[in-house]
Amino acid sequence: MQALNNLVKINKLHKEPFDKAEFDGMLMAAKIKLQDTRLKGLSKDSQFMLAYSASHALSLAALRFHGYRSDNRYLVFQCLQHTVGLSNAQWRVFDQCHQKRNIAEYEGHLDINDALLKELLSLTRLLYGKVCTFN
Repeated sequence: MQALNNLVKINKLHKEPFDKAEFDGMLMAAKIKLQDTRLKGLSKDSQFMLAYSASHALSLAALRFHGYRSDNRYLVFQCLQHTVGLSNAQWRVFDQCHQKRNIAEYEGHLDINDALLKELLSLTRLLYGKVCTFN
């Protein structure tokens, strides 16, 4: 976890003791959101936002499990290579989705293609499996 400790030194992450109740809450929230992505009749936009929210909760849960917290929403995705062993290509998909989410939230424009949504859903399910092993 040297890379995460380096982020603490430059005030990008904060050390904070693991809280099992907080972790379990994040895991449950992610599970519900992932289940909801399968509801019939949801638009791609809704599926995307649910999957994105689940991926963020899982990424934060992984970071919290290791005793760190971030004030920056995007940083939890960048830390996935250290917290759960995702490849650069995998966590960058989450980062790309984070950017698209920001454009949707702050500029009112969400343009999601089928391939990105499929990849987000697949990687979020993979991440859920990895984070569940911490429990």
